[in-house]
Amino acid sequence: MTEALYVFGTGNANAMNCYNTCFALREDRNGEFLLVDAGGGNGILRILRDMEVPLTKIHHMIVTHEHTDHILGVVWMIRMIAASMKQQKYEGNLYVYGHQELLDKLRTLCRLTIQGKFCALFDHRIQFVEVADGEELAVLDHAVTFFDIHSTKARQFGFSLTLHSGRRLVCLGDEPYNPLCRRYAEGADWLLSEAFCLYADRERFKPYEKSHSTAMDAARQARELRVGHLILWHTEDSDLLHRKEHYTREASDEFTGPIYVPDDGEIIQL
Repeated sequence: MTEALYVFGTGNANAMNCYNTCFALREDRNGEFLLVDAGGGNGILRILRDMEVPLTKIHHMIVTHEHTDHILGVVWMIRMIAASMKQQKYEGNLYVYGHQELLDKLRTLCRLTIQGKFCALFDHRIQFVEVADGEELAVLDHAVTFFDIHSTKARQFGFSLTLHSGRRLVCLGDEPYNPLCRRYAEGADWLLSEAFCLYADRERFKPYEKSHSTAMDAARQARELRVGHLILWHTEDSDLLHRKEHYTREASDEFTGPIYVPDDGEIIQL
């Protein structure tokens, strides 16, 4: 069995017909999951249930930034895992990775909204791991390099992760690729990129005013970066029935490699 990408959500912050963009890497060796963000609420719990991802198999979470559509689901994950720990149904520790400002805010959110008995597990069985720009850590036996995406809004980190196959997966976060991150993104085998809308719909959704890009823009960058596979998500959700077809068609005008425009609940073999 190869490693797989479990797509939990594919929508942007305003999406109502799909969940906010978040995902997990499933290990091929032990069935563990590396969770990346958790969307904007407890919808993550239903998605995990539906995709048969048990909390007991999530011991590592990367949080990219503080926006509500990425961090509030993390609060729910911490709350539910802490409860499982208290019930002695969860073995081992939970490790949450993020930059310092983000982790400080996450701790505050948890302390304001989660019972004290659960927060008492902080820095004991729930470990907050601060990461720095350019820092490499071993996460689930993967070499993961974290990098600042140079967001124009809240500080945000992406990452480059080496799969067991030796191939490299790069997450750019939810803003357009910044040339300052070229050394992390160039030549990636899998590039995970936001695409707020179609270029054809740019006047309707105004992605550039929101520091986002279009399917065409993301595909052009993928071509210039010479990546192998391109995954597009963090999109608007006005026409989910035709999203895959329309986004793939527009992106294929710029990028000739495999293009994935997943729906919530899809599993992509890496």
